Amino acid sequence: MPISVKPLTNRQKEALDFINSFIDTKGYSPSLKELAKFLRTENLSTAQYFIQELEKKGHLKRNPHKNRGITSIVQRQTVPILGYIAAGAPIEPIEDSEPVQVPTNIKLNKNDSYYALKVKGDSMIDMGILDDDVVLIKHQMTANTGDVVVGITENGATLKILSKENGRIVLKPRNQKYSTIIPTQLEIRGVFIGLVRGSN
Repeated sequence: MPISVKPLTNRQKEALDFINSFIDTKGYSPSLKELAKFLRTENLSTAQYFIQELEKKGHLKRNPHKNRGITSIVQRQTVPILGYIAAGAPIEPIEDSEPVQVPTNIKLNKNDSYYALKVKGDSMIDMGILDDDVVLIKHQMTANTGDVVVGITENGATLKILSKENGRIVLKPRNQKYSTIIPTQLEIRGVFIGLVRGSN
């Protein structure tokens, strides 16, 4: 199954931004009392809940036995969203799209190039890639059989599994409602490495 992460709520992102800014400014993490004050609550358990959720989603690490127990903020990594991808259609640009934050359990090599696409449709649903998900793509022009690739065919762009049938290169969906694509022309534009779950 692909690696996925749920997006932060607006309030969780505000809390994370506060923690990052606090550490950048002071060199150490805020206490629960300081985070609670930022959240405009006197309830320390509320601040504790935010810390636990941010840790669970991979945005920070903490030592629960220390007062200022956030020991390291995981380095944030982002890639640009280039557009939408759907079976049998060109990649559709997204106007004014913001970069997507990549889950920390997906390692990006600084020597490689990456981008993201927003999925339209359900042709890869049996692999856990759903409509409205954001797929993370390593940009490359070659791929191995069995890789999930961004393929440009004579009919447009598609996200499918690169395979072979009877000696021919084919693109296979992961939904039995859809047929295997047998392209007469094919360019590989990248290989799928993970996804960010859609907010729906």
